[in-house]
Amino acid sequence: MSKIMVVDDDDSILRLISEIMRKEGYDVLQAVDGEEAFALFQQQPCDLVITDLLMPNKEGLELIQELRGIKPSLKIIAYSGGGQLEPDDYLDFARGVGADRVFSKPISIIELKQAVSQLLSEVE
Repeated sequence: MSKIMVVDDDDSILRLISEIMRKEGYDVLQAVDGEEAFALFQQQPCDLVITDLLMPNKEGLELIQELRGIKPSLKIIAYSGGGQLEPDDYLDFARGVGADRVFSKPISIIELKQAVSQLLSEVE
């Protein structure tokens, strides 16, 4: 069974994406920011990370860079609703630092599930 980590400071989004991934048959880890996610990843490496980009303590862009540094083959999906910049700007930055797929909020659950399945099939 593939292991996925979901990272988001918004509890409702964190729970929603986690539940969807569990229903798809994945083992799911959760973290509320990049700092917690990085520490958890070091203890329990996973196959794929789904992360928000704008979070307190450590943003998704920094998390992506750090995860790429310790596991270059890790599959990463990033998403954002934007902030001071337009969502596309953050998503372009995420691609630049190593995200395999990017989505702007609101996320299409169908597209997210397809991206997860496709990326994990590349791992196996």
